[in-house]
Amino acid sequence: MGFRAVQIGLGVLVVAAALVGVKTMVFGAERKEPIPAPALDEQHVAAKHETAVFAGGCFWGVQTVFQRVKGVTATTAGYSGGTAESANYSAVLSETTQHAEAVKIVFDPAKISYGTLLRIFFSVVHDPTQLNRQGPDVGTSYRSAIFFTTPEQQKIAAAYIAQLDAAKTFGKPLVTQLVPLKVFYDGEDYHQDYAEKNPNNPYIQVCDVPKTAALKAQFPELFVDYKKK
Repeated sequence: MGFRAVQIGLGVLVVAAALVGVKTMVFGAERKEPIPAPALDEQHVAAKHETAVFAGGCFWGVQTVFQRVKGVTATTAGYSGGTAESANYSAVLSETTQHAEAVKIVFDPAKISYGTLLRIFFSVVHDPTQLNRQGPDVGTSYRSAIFFTTPEQQKIAAAYIAQLDAAKTFGKPLVTQLVPLKVFYDGEDYHQDYAEKNPNNPYIQVCDVPKTAALKAQFPELFVDYKKK
């Protein structure tokens, strides 16, 4: 989330770095239309709730986008994909645990499909061609990753990545990891709803507000105003 420098008193440089990196960070905001929908998607899901876990850079921005998607019933910022048996912000920030900042998304598959969530993830949440970074945020904790929770999710995500690469949708190969979800650790309370609690934060204004604007522009039929439950 570009704020390591804040911890050593270089907040101004962080904002500058965000401004330099904004063109790639808010990739989706530069597109007038969303990327093509997945050719393979879920069909006739009986469950009332399903869980998806995505990592796409700073979890503040990933969460604030999916909070505004119709059919999403809950989101949690946290950590996944690491080798350590626990995770907290300071440990993950050190880049020694191999965890990625991630967001757990609970959704109603009768209202929105897993494939549509993937389409949003690739269209407006992040740039899936950046390896171990998003804009000014650098490190494996900011990597692009899909943590699938079922074999069907794995199949859909793998097919979609192959589809986008074959069509050269992004001009460069996707670097998104596709791995099974082993464990998800909830992030600290102050990270939850961070963008909503800190709307005037320069990082939020530069890096995350354009993402929600892109969601509204590209997926108007799926956009809802977020109201914390």
